[in-house]
Amino acid sequence: MSDEQPTVIRTAALAHIRDRRLLQARSAGKTAFYMAGGKIDPGETPEQALHREVREELDVDVASGTLEQLGVFEAPAFGHRPGTRLHMTCFLAELTDEPKPTSEVAEIRWFTEAEYAAMPETAPGSRLVFARLRELDLVD
Repeated sequence: MSDEQPTVIRTAALAHIRDRRLLQARSAGKTAFYMAGGKIDPGETPEQALHREVREELDVDVASGTLEQLGVFEAPAFGHRPGTRLHMTCFLAELTDEPKPTSEVAEIRWFTEAEYAAMPETAPGSRLVFARLRELDLVD
C-alpha cells in the first residue's frame, strides 16, 4: 500500500521567440530539446531562478523590463520516473545578447511548432507552451 505523493519538480522556463520560432536547448548527453530554464532552488522566486538558469545555460541575461509571465504549465516531467510531474512557470523575455550554449548545453535551436513536433523526442512541457504561443499567434 502506497500513500506516496507524486513528485513535483518546480521549474522556471524561458519562452524566447525570434522570427516566430521558439528557442529550445538540448543538454549535454540528452536527446530532447526543451526550453532554457531549470529547477527553482529553495528560497528562490521563479523570476530569480529564470535569471540564474538563463545565465548558466545561454551565457546571457534577461533584458531588464522585458520579463512577462506567460503562464504556469503542468505536465509529466520528461526524462524522470513515471508519475513525476512538472510544474513550470514560463516567462516571455528578451535577452541582452545572442544566446550561446554553455558547457551544460550541447546545442540550441529555434523551432516552429511543427518542426518541434517532428523531433524524435519532445518534452510535454514544451509542447504545452508551443500550443499556448500558437493560440496567442506568436509562433508558427
